[in-house]
Amino acid sequence: MADAHQKNHDYHIIDPSPWPILASFGAFIMALGGVCYMRYLNGGSFKFAGVELANPWLFYIGLVVVLYVMYGWWADTVKEAHEGAHTRVVSLHLRYGMIMFIASEVMFFVAWFWAYFDASLYPNEAIQASRLAYTGGVWPPKGIEVLDPWHLPIYNTVILLLSGTTVTWAHHALLHNDRKGLVQGLTLTVLLGIFFSAVQAYEYAHAPFAFKNSIYGATFFMATGFHGFHVLVGTIFLAVCLLRALRGDFTPKQHFGFEAAAWYWHFVDVVWLFLFFCIYVWGGWGAPVAAG
Repeated sequence: MADAHQKNHDYHIIDPSPWPILASFGAFIMALGGVCYMRYLNGGSFKFAGVELANPWLFYIGLVVVLYVMYGWWADTVKEAHEGAHTRVVSLHLRYGMIMFIASEVMFFVAWFWAYFDASLYPNEAIQASRLAYTGGVWPPKGIEVLDPWHLPIYNTVILLLSGTTVTWAHHALLHNDRKGLVQGLTLTVLLGIFFSAVQAYEYAHAPFAFKNSIYGATFFMATGFHGFHVLVGTIFLAVCLLRALRGDFTPKQHFGFEAAAWYWHFVDVVWLFLFFCIYVWGGWGAPVAAG
């Protein structure tokens, strides 16, 4: 009878989990809270069943629930890996899932590039439709001073390219069971990610144009800003991997968590190269460059 229940396949049937339903509730609360937060910032009202919801707290409650679900769900995944549940087939499916996620992220950035190219290649229509202050029929619109691509943007390009090298070094060290090289490579990658975010924050603070009042500023900040958010997420992802590496979680044969983080980071690197050449270099060609 015992043999009849013995596992003789590579698939993993997970235990009942509260995380999917909690994730759904958290995402719904956070989305609703985001709407209420925006109404609050604009001085508006959002009432439901006589209760005023126009405040920031609903959004933060949803955010806390989502972060808790992320921690709990991934902790269960790590536990399952240590228990041997991540067989050859399960590991393959995890990789398929990460590939599909990165593919969805590619399409996400395609939307921002599409918006930027649509506005830059047809500036008359974009500027007239936006009804904003800048004029022209040229791109960038007349009155816009652009950032010098060979100043802070090129620094950030070098930073990200270096970080791609260090995360590859860390991966190579892990495959050869070099724990010291793994920790050193991940530490440098995390520091470079923090440095990139700091440089971009400084660039935004000193940008000669704002998000509002120009289609150029709107498309610029949406494209580069969402990339900056992905750098922040990737830095946190790699920092968690660094903590797990210090704890000894990864082995040369089982390290999908780190591998997924490395894939994500290389994706962020490639997107930045397109942003640098398309938005900073080509998109600002011929326009006056802001001093400083």
